[in-house]
Amino acid sequence: MHNLLWLIPLAPLVGATLNGLLALTHAGREKGPSEKLISLIGCAAPLVSFAVVVQLWFAMRHLSPDARLFQQTVFTWIAAGDVKVDVAYWIDTLSMTMLLVVTGIGSLIHIYSSAYMHGDRGFARFFAYLNLFMFSMLTLVMAKSLPLLFVGWEGVGLCSYLLIGFWYKDIANAAAGKKAFIVNRVGDFAFLLGMFILFVAAKGLGNATLDIPMLRDMSIVHADAMTKVATAACLLLFVGACGKSAQIPLYVWLPDAMAGPTPVSALIHAATMVTAGVYMIARLSFLYDLAPVASAVVATVGAATAIFAATIGFAQRDIKKVLAYSTVSQLGYMFLAVGCGAYAAGVFHLLTHAFFKACLFLGAGSVIHGLSGEQDMFKMGQLSKHMKITWMTFVISAVAIAGIPPLAGFFSKDEILWSAFSAHLEPVWLGRVLWVVGVAAAWMTAFYMFRAVFLTFHGTDRVSHEAKHHLHESPPAMTVPLVILAAGAVLVGFLGVPTVLGGGNTFHHWLEPVFAGHIETHPVGVGINTIAAPAPGMILAETEGGHSSLEIILMVLSVAVALSGILLARVFYLTRPGLPAQVTARIGGLYTLVFNKYYVDELYERTIVRPGYALSDRLLYRVIDAGLIDGIVNGLGITARLLGAVTRLAQSGVVRTYAFFMLIGFLFLMYQLVVR
Repeated sequence: MHNLLWLIPLAPLVGATLNGLLALTHAGREKGPSEKLISLIGCAAPLVSFAVVVQLWFAMRHLSPDARLFQQTVFTWIAAGDVKVDVAYWIDTLSMTMLLVVTGIGSLIHIYSSAYMHGDRGFARFFAYLNLFMFSMLTLVMAKSLPLLFVGWEGVGLCSYLLIGFWYKDIANAAAGKKAFIVNRVGDFAFLLGMFILFVAAKGLGNATLDIPMLRDMSIVHADAMTKVATAACLLLFVGACGKSAQIPLYVWLPDAMAGPTPVSALIHAATMVTAGVYMIARLSFLYDLAPVASAVVATVGAATAIFAATIGFAQRDIKKVLAYSTVSQLGYMFLAVGCGAYAAGVFHLLTHAFFKACLFLGAGSVIHGLSGEQDMFKMGQLSKHMKITWMTFVISAVAIAGIPPLAGFFSKDEILWSAFSAHLEPVWLGRVLWVVGVAAAWMTAFYMFRAVFLTFHGTDRVSHEAKHHLHESPPAMTVPLVILAAGAVLVGFLGVPTVLGGGNTFHHWLEPVFAGHIETHPVGVGINTIAAPAPGMILAETEGGHSSLEIILMVLSVAVALSGILLARVFYLTRPGLPAQVTARIGGLYTLVFNKYYVDELYERTIVRPGYALSDRLLYRVIDAGLIDGIVNGLGITARLLGAVTRLAQSGVVRTYAFFMLIGFLFLMYQLVVR
């Protein structure tokens, strides 16, 4: 079984190829290929990968912690001098966690899509893109080297562009796809520079490699030398993560990405692709341990993104836009964790978030499906009477993301908050400030999520007559995945119950082989790692004495803050529904600012997009392209034409002309003979 690692990414690639060929062969026909056949191929591909991953997981569980590692080299990809890059897969407990999330939740979303996309003329093309995305994401997660990881990294970016702009005939959708692609290229350029720095550093140490296990060994053996380049490399890699995981200032693409079909939002922009940046930092934690400045930047940007995006969620009317800004905010929480050195806590929130956010997005899709495309929450209300399964699963996931015990979000979010509070960063007060920001973002999350719940499923009935005529619960292919994801939102948090609450934090023990020997500022009582040595500028939180009681106090405080947000949302949108209008009237300017997302897109338009267009048109196009390059090419053509015109005179076909030139030649020859 351990020799079948290649089958995990291959199955979705085969599915993408088959569905892509079916889409191409029916491109010119009025009717597309059989939806049953497309669904069978499209859903079977990730299910095969999931089955292989589950079997590997069972095999891994029975191994000792130090032996929990599977690897396989498929073939040599690049061989140039001393440089050798293999297509090699590497599965440890961290990548196994990601594989379970990607293939498990991905399979559910594929099944959901078979009903949601029913009747769409691009049905086959959609599943081809979806399978191709799965292949790219699995390549990213399983990659043993940074170049192969980058292949998957770019692949998910391409698939994001294709899926966001899936309904490309709508100009807004096409523009959203291009925006996602271009913004991600900014981050990817920085990612490449970070890789180049690491390669030069590794080559200077006698091993020209970007193999991740080798880089980890070099960071231990040559810690002083690697420390010199770690900060620059980690900051550049983090810029790449900001693009992929939608952090300030490169977050602007993700809210617009809601233009794509809802299953795309659930798969790419909630459960998998946007978490790639968090995974990358956790995978390269050994480098970030050597770069405390870079880690502090990661934590600060994450906290700032968490609260910034949460404020925008207050004023959104589109149910998918609310969830989009919620995703940006929750990703900020994950970066806050890994920036504080709590890598396992960040990955744990990644896991819990995958369940409840995918459920929320698919629940929103179910609502939109039931209302024949309506997405404005202010045109909904009392849907709990008509869509009971969607309502119950949506509420469960909202409670989870709000951080209310004992649901999953409580355990992961509280752990991040405690990690920030107990981390000793430079400057020393930074950890406490980050905790305050995290708590404020938690309150905002609870408020705007239950604002969405009350506006959508409760309150007054604001559904239009036409939409109400079609209102119905979604079919089982859509509701069954909702139930499974909601169950995960309830249960998966118990994998990380800290010892202070009587648990053993199984999840941290699971990840211990990956992060052993690295600085971790885990919640008091978690106790998973034996720390070899603290990273410079970061000190492990104490775990004895009164810290357990302090952790419980802060835990109770965070829950109370979340409950207050829920209660305030209830007052605003159920008890006194006229109150929001009064408040917004009083703070009109501030509300307008938040409603328009702080005019960040407009700022980018004026400071980057328009100057970029002007530079491209007036300098790059008119001067360099049309003037210089075209001038040289056209000049060569004109010169050749002139030479041809002159030489053509000597080939006129007139005998007198030929005799004249012969005479001129004879006279020139005689002149040369006489002179000499």
